[in-house]
Amino acid sequence: MIKALFAARPDRWDQYRPCLHDAFAQAELEVDLVTEAAPETVDYIIYAPNSPLKDFAPYTRCKAVLNLWAGVEGIVDNPTLKVPLTRMVDPSLTDGMVDWCVGHTLRHHLGMDAHIHGQDGVWRAGIVPPLARNRVVTVLGLGELGSETAKACSALGFQTRGWARSAKAIDGVECFAGPDGLAKALTGAEIVILLLPCTPQTENTLDVDNLAKLAKSAFVINPGRGPLIDDDAMLAALDSGQVAHATLDVFRIEPLPQDHAYWTHPNVTVTPHIASETRADSSAVVIAQNIQRGEAGLPFLHLVDRGAGY
Repeated sequence: MIKALFAARPDRWDQYRPCLHDAFAQAELEVDLVTEAAPETVDYIIYAPNSPLKDFAPYTRCKAVLNLWAGVEGIVDNPTLKVPLTRMVDPSLTDGMVDWCVGHTLRHHLGMDAHIHGQDGVWRAGIVPPLARNRVVTVLGLGELGSETAKACSALGFQTRGWARSAKAIDGVECFAGPDGLAKALTGAEIVILLLPCTPQTENTLDVDNLAKLAKSAFVINPGRGPLIDDDAMLAALDSGQVAHATLDVFRIEPLPQDHAYWTHPNVTVTPHIASETRADSSAVVIAQNIQRGEAGLPFLHLVDRGAGY
């Protein structure tokens, strides 16, 4: 019998337990799924970084820690973690992120806010948005979420650029890599979508210099990680009009403090980290696949590069 420890917030247990049991049965795995166990008896840890579990040293039998989140910044540097760590690549999470990013891209592209919030009795005819083929959209981060978002933007006809640390090739997307490539990807971009991982190298990717490279009155959409943006630089760019609007789903401190300037800025939309979320039913299948692979001695899916941080 395989023992799997579910180490996440207690309110997630009732949500995940039936889905994991179904996924294990479908994979023909005999798993004792528990929320408490003697550490030396645990074979796998199904983990969320907001779990109280922080010391992995006692789990001497553990074969892998299977993260329930796409982001691993809350665990990747843990010095007590000596076993393989996987991140969650959930098809439903990807689909949800694409939906959210495309929705806000079209919102800003079409200027929907002016009509939704501008019901003042004034008929303003003659103001029409450009066609998608005349708008440059840049996606920073070309992992699973970024690649699929870039493909979706390209399919809508946008001039789509993408940037990643290493070279990528995506049909319909002009891909850039490395520091020089970042400057090229940002120069003249009218809509920027941030889907980078959170690492020391990506912190403040949108700083004063990089915000200045964007087209005047650009739009910024951040469903990735809060530290990707230099907040002071962003607020200054919003005040100057360099950035017309920022739609922000993630922040350095969450929940976003009530006195934060983003809440009251007229050109900021705050959403409460809802762009997408791991779905229990589909992510349970991914967890079961990885336990199945671990038991068969096969490489784990979505293994984290501890050196790169994601």
